[in-house]
Amino acid sequence: MNIEVNGPYIYFQIPIFGGINVTQTMLSLLVITILLSIAAYFLGRNLKTRPGKLQVLTEKGVNMLRGMVVDTMGAHNVHWTPYIGTIFLSSICGSLIGITGFLRSTTADLSVPMTWAILTTAIIWYNSIKRNGFLKWLKGFTEPTAVMTPMNIISEIAQPVSMAFRHFGNVVGGGVITSILYTALGLGSAALMRVLSGTIVIPIIVALLGVLLFVFGKKTNKVFRWIVGIVFFVLGVCGGLVYLNVFTELPILQFGIPAVLSLYFDLFSGFVQAFVFSLLSMIYIAGACPPPEGENQQ
Repeated sequence: MNIEVNGPYIYFQIPIFGGINVTQTMLSLLVITILLSIAAYFLGRNLKTRPGKLQVLTEKGVNMLRGMVVDTMGAHNVHWTPYIGTIFLSSICGSLIGITGFLRSTTADLSVPMTWAILTTAIIWYNSIKRNGFLKWLKGFTEPTAVMTPMNIISEIAQPVSMAFRHFGNVVGGGVITSILYTALGLGSAALMRVLSGTIVIPIIVALLGVLLFVFGKKTNKVFRWIVGIVFFVLGVCGGLVYLNVFTELPILQFGIPAVLSLYFDLFSGFVQAFVFSLLSMIYIAGACPPPEGENQQ
């Protein structure tokens, strides 16, 4: 995950409206928009009565999204499916694009989830005013008493802020934890290599021990033993290479372990945060768009 603590890098500035900064986040958003648009075009064209595998998967995904919207918001709100789907896919792609290493995760920039949250709030207010009228909507801030007006106003403002910071905080927090662990693994690798390369005897003993564990594990069908044997053998070889000055250092602990962390923080956590943000949007919008009077909600 590519996260800069001091904010996104600014490529250049457009000299209008006091200067508009073109940042890493804007580039990532442009790339995501182009990719999603291309995917929508190719997945939505040449639809057939007897669909192929790709069309079946596409229809399955659309039906799952539609079903989620209907179950959460009601059948009368099914027209919000494109909006919820756009937020969901933009959030997932925005989190995953940081894996590239040269593009910044858009969800690691507070302005992105804050924009989504403000847009959702605007939709809620618009539908509330449309249903109740502007004066009745304003009157709702004074209920149950005029004393509650400041609290009601704060509650309305806190809603988009909490949605945005929840999404942003989890993404950035995961990136910070990954960076700290990556640095710690680098220091651990340096310390381990110093121990292994202190004398040529140590790496030889470790490598031989690894060979013995591997052979013994294979004969007894003990998977754990031969895996440990491979680890010991690799450590012994790396220690020997450092001792012989073939390599000045080998950050061996940084291989593999960060990838496992990335699977959680970039993939699993990214999907969870996208789902939570979309679910909250559906719940809040559904509250402002109840079923018409006399209509049974499906």
